[in-house]
Amino acid sequence: MNTLQANGIELAYDSFGDKANEAILLIAGLGTQMIRWTGPFCEELAARGYRVIRFDNRDAGCSTHFSQCPPPDFSTLAATLMAGQRPDVPYTLYDMAADAISLLDVLSIDRAHVVGRSMGGMVAQIMASEHPERVLSLTSIMSSTGNPELPHAAPDILAMMTRPGPNPFSDEPGFLAHSLAFARRISGSEYPFDGEVHRRLVLEEIQRAYDPGGTGRQIAAMAVTGDRRSRLAAITAPALIVHGTDDPLILPACGEDTAISIPHADLMLIDGMGHDLPPALYQTIAEAIDQTARRASTMEARP
Repeated sequence: MNTLQANGIELAYDSFGDKANEAILLIAGLGTQMIRWTGPFCEELAARGYRVIRFDNRDAGCSTHFSQCPPPDFSTLAATLMAGQRPDVPYTLYDMAADAISLLDVLSIDRAHVVGRSMGGMVAQIMASEHPERVLSLTSIMSSTGNPELPHAAPDILAMMTRPGPNPFSDEPGFLAHSLAFARRISGSEYPFDGEVHRRLVLEEIQRAYDPGGTGRQIAAMAVTGDRRSRLAAITAPALIVHGTDDPLILPACGEDTAISIPHADLMLIDGMGHDLPPALYQTIAEAIDQTARRASTMEARP
């Protein structure tokens, strides 16, 4: 793992593959760390001839945490938004997109293929719409547009996501049970959920950093960023939208709306995939990302 100063904060990152190759930037989802982009998945992409970079978003992992800002009260946040007012939040998804652009700057990468999952997909979309000169291609996985008319997750899922879990340092078994229950709830029907693999991943994340307040601040950043469809319509980079038909957290309609909102985007619906990235799909999704990147190279080669 490496760290660097970008956009006024510290970002932790690492990379796979030859530094001379075109870059793929992987952006993690809500409250998760860069290691959710597992080593085998990164290697799958790197083997196709890319430099693959993953990093911890602000307020996650080993990057800067905004601990000086208290986590939001979700009921107050929702009431303020319903009243048509803008809540006072530490940052928005646009700031997180600026982090990623600054990371590329410091690494002397002019343009990259950008891949984001869940909240990271939203950040990737903003990068492609607001910084088109920096994004060669866009892959948005299990994400959405901010369209307020889209269906929401079931109440029990939202409750599990926002309800505080046990402190892992005083009640590790309770914390793991809480995390595993949520992960199982949002997994798909076609690909078996591996509880032991998830358990090891969660324990590794705890060892790197534990900050539930950071997750709350990221939720607030998503909430205030709002509907981005008008900006998505300006995206010119080749775009791939990947979504599972069994995703109960960000429903398939959200992926379909994303594909409709981005001109000429390809929509890849995967039967039985939930709100996760099972190892059985690594090769399939890596191949789709590669094909989208190659579309960008073809466009670049045209006179």
